[in-house]
Amino acid sequence: MFQQEEYDVIVVGAGHAGCEAAAAAANLGSRVLLVTMNMNTIAQMSCNPAMGGVAKGQILREVDALGGQSGIVTDKTMIQFRMLNRSKGPAMWSPRAQSDRMRFAEEWRTVLEQTPNVDFWQEAVTGLVVENETVVGVKTQLGIEFRGKSVVLTNGTFLNGLIHIGEKNFGGGRAAEKGSTGITEQLKELGFESGRMKTGTPPRVDGRSLDYSKMEEQPGDEVPGKFSYLDTPRLVEQRPCYITYTNAEVHDILRTGFEKSPMFQGRIQGLGPRYCPSVEDKINRFADKDRHQIFVEPEGRSTVECYINGFSSSLPEDVQYNALRKIAGFEKAKMFRPGYAIEYDFFPPTQLQLTLETKQIKNLYFAGQINGTTGYEEAACQGLMAGINAHNKVHGKAPFVLKRSEAYIGVLIDDLVNKGTDEPYRMFTSRAEHRILLRQDNADLRLTRLGHELGLASDERLARVEQKLRETEAATKLLKDFAIEPADINDLLTTLGSATIHERTRAVNLLRRPNVELENLTGALPALAGALAGFSPDSLEQAIILLKYESYIVKEHQQAARVGELENFVIQGRLDYTAMPALSHEAREKLLKVQPETLGQASRISGVSPADVSVLMVYLGR
Repeated sequence: MFQQEEYDVIVVGAGHAGCEAAAAAANLGSRVLLVTMNMNTIAQMSCNPAMGGVAKGQILREVDALGGQSGIVTDKTMIQFRMLNRSKGPAMWSPRAQSDRMRFAEEWRTVLEQTPNVDFWQEAVTGLVVENETVVGVKTQLGIEFRGKSVVLTNGTFLNGLIHIGEKNFGGGRAAEKGSTGITEQLKELGFESGRMKTGTPPRVDGRSLDYSKMEEQPGDEVPGKFSYLDTPRLVEQRPCYITYTNAEVHDILRTGFEKSPMFQGRIQGLGPRYCPSVEDKINRFADKDRHQIFVEPEGRSTVECYINGFSSSLPEDVQYNALRKIAGFEKAKMFRPGYAIEYDFFPPTQLQLTLETKQIKNLYFAGQINGTTGYEEAACQGLMAGINAHNKVHGKAPFVLKRSEAYIGVLIDDLVNKGTDEPYRMFTSRAEHRILLRQDNADLRLTRLGHELGLASDERLARVEQKLRETEAATKLLKDFAIEPADINDLLTTLGSATIHERTRAVNLLRRPNVELENLTGALPALAGALAGFSPDSLEQAIILLKYESYIVKEHQQAARVGELENFVIQGRLDYTAMPALSHEAREKLLKVQPETLGQASRISGVSPADVSVLMVYLGR
């Protein structure tokens, strides 16, 4: 028998969820074993070589604020940075980085290898060791048993993975990598419900064969930002992306492959991502559009390989190739490999507690695509939370759960557990009812103290947050007190198309005008510029946002407090909802299945109406 020590946490899978789970648990002091099928694909970016984006950038900043690693790794390996949605309000600003795929994976492996308490094992896990409805270890393909007090499953697209290209299909969890079998079957025997989902990826092409002069260049920000709140390196030399478009000829060629499409012919049973459809799905669903955007994204700083964002496809490889070559700039394109669809098993997340521990089996946690999500960032934050909670559980500590008003991470997990998903779930700002509170700029102020209390966020992080908070408060006070004379500012206001003033006014009153920015005032008022010279850009940005949107932020806090009253009402024990005839039939069914822990959680379950919540309040003696 192959003997190993007993671990506190065993993490199965080394994708974005698995890496964060292993790092978090180990940094908190647990003995961790990270089991992966291939040590050379740790933190592999299976799809697009980018981190962040709309709402995803907010999640990445939250992971960093709590003491996770993805933001640091991204900063060290990015080749372009852009802040999306700058033309909108700050609740919509979303950081996005183009990453060097190979460097990203290399850096993540380095991080894990330099983390004390992390051991590695390269092999496929084929099953769990379960005793008395509690997981106590895993079994591998070689028949080896590793014992552990908790297990985190982060299997990605590997569970019974099936790759489709036209009429061809073969088992696999990713291109050139075999799938994983055995775990789904065992979990179903243990009483879990499973389902199938699909995702896809586009072709990769040789950048040397493209004519960029026919495309529109998409550069990074003039002053690139970063994700981590620590002193990670600033990006100096950026690589551009490019935009081009499909056309009617491209669409006609793609249609010739529809009769061999695994999606249209019903060979794929799983539902794909609604907001990232394949190119054939786009031209079929949006037949009135004569073109679609194609983004050419470099895979790294020192490779010629390019990712063709917007051209995800599972059509036959010859159809993909012929259609690609009709796109402007792709006339001589050389394909490295075709796009494909992949179908895989997932487990509806209504079977989880808010800690991501399963309800059926104690000390077993699910994180990432196994829960029906899509996206690196969604996976990373689940891995972080699962790693934290697995550590806390085996060390007798309290569960760590984030509220919807505290973080996008809280919104994501609450949505999954209470509403479930029957299609790949991705995060959007519209999913968060308190999004003006959950901005990318204040993730450190919201979460670093919580991460520090856990023992995950360092003293250095907390000191930086406290310094930022002091500076923000001082800058806010200064702008509220600083008086401006009409003669000193009216020329500028006229230039900006803003109403002139007739008496002395405070700087804050002008800043609250939609067309007046701090740069305008400091440019016209040397005294104000001098008074603010000692403040960091982050603190000034924070102060301006708080002043401009003060009334909205106050209302959001009030609304969150009202919702919090329901969150604070804990439902003790397992209730028999079938014995409450005043509840609707659907509410009884859903409540029985989810077994919410609070009235607030009950109120967010799909099918539970406000009337049902009122019945519960009466029943519980509110």
